[in-house]
Amino acid sequence: MSYKIVNVVGARPNFMKIAPLMAAYRRTTDFEPLLVHTGQHYDEKMSDLFFRQLGIPEPDTNLGVGSGSHAQQTAQIMVGFEEVIREHQPDAVLVVGDVNSTIACGLVAVKRGVKLIHVEAGLRSRDRSMPEEINRLLTDAISDLLFCTEQSGVDNLIQEGVDADRVFLVGNLMIDTLLANVDRAKASTVLDDLGLEEDRYAVLTLHRPSNVDDPSAMARILDALEVIQAELSVVCPMHPRTRKNIEAFGLTSRLEAMPGIRLIDPVGYLDFLKLMSSARLVLSDSGGIQEETTILGVPCLTLRENTERPVTLDRRGNRLVGNDKGAIVGAYQDVRDLPKDGVDPPPMWDGKAADRIVEVLQSHLLEPAAVRA
Repeated sequence: MSYKIVNVVGARPNFMKIAPLMAAYRRTTDFEPLLVHTGQHYDEKMSDLFFRQLGIPEPDTNLGVGSGSHAQQTAQIMVGFEEVIREHQPDAVLVVGDVNSTIACGLVAVKRGVKLIHVEAGLRSRDRSMPEEINRLLTDAISDLLFCTEQSGVDNLIQEGVDADRVFLVGNLMIDTLLANVDRAKASTVLDDLGLEEDRYAVLTLHRPSNVDDPSAMARILDALEVIQAELSVVCPMHPRTRKNIEAFGLTSRLEAMPGIRLIDPVGYLDFLKLMSSARLVLSDSGGIQEETTILGVPCLTLRENTERPVTLDRRGNRLVGNDKGAIVGAYQDVRDLPKDGVDPPPMWDGKAADRIVEVLQSHLLEPAAVRA
């Protein structure tokens, strides 16, 4: 009897993490993996395209919850996911990352008496104003097995009193996906399509509430961009939330008046990987991009005051600059003319995290399943 695991994805970062894990399940007959897409990200560019490019199987269930406040979205996911649990009666639920889908489905699982597995556990920013930090803390507190991407995650969980026998350092699923696709991305025509030259532009992504929901923060970032774009073209795949708020704050005309800024729609995974790997530097408030640029050897200026991924700072490829004009411009001037560093990957960021996770699941879950059968 196969061990039935429901695997949950909801937002674009989850897709890159689940792809190698679904592939690893297919290399064994021990598990019956089901895939549930909550629909937290529902835009075609941010969902369907990623599934196709990364070879993720069609979800067994799509809850289609869409947008809403944190409370609305979390509640709708919980209601829908409870029906999934009732229908499929899984042995375990596996959640990844730190989005609303992660905690919503985790809560439903444990309240229904189903084992919970958290991939990317233990990461801490120490900033509880971030919704993601709350999701991380709560999900880790109720999980049965916790898989960590870096040693800081293991250390944090042990300090918080989690039994060390339930914590595993396995590497980074997002890096599994990057390493599996970096050669494919070389064939992307996105640079030609946008008229860009390798190493002669920057990439900017913004989506965090601390930046895009605050008009003063957005204005400070634009102050810095005015300086940078005068020297180096800046390509910005515009997150829908960011575009909406820029318009609401009356900043669209100011942004459009900067000749060095290229505003584009969100792009698929392979095109974005090509954009990142060919850039002189990246400016972003994303967590995952800090990890990807670390492996690609591209300098990253993180537009946040903190990071839950300290290993990226240890590698000197990532700098925290917040949203202050002086800090952003100063860091840009420090790195703009430096050669790209050779890659010094963190331990186990080698493309084999998914296999390690499946090995742990085999050793820790299959015997209880046999007993129940």
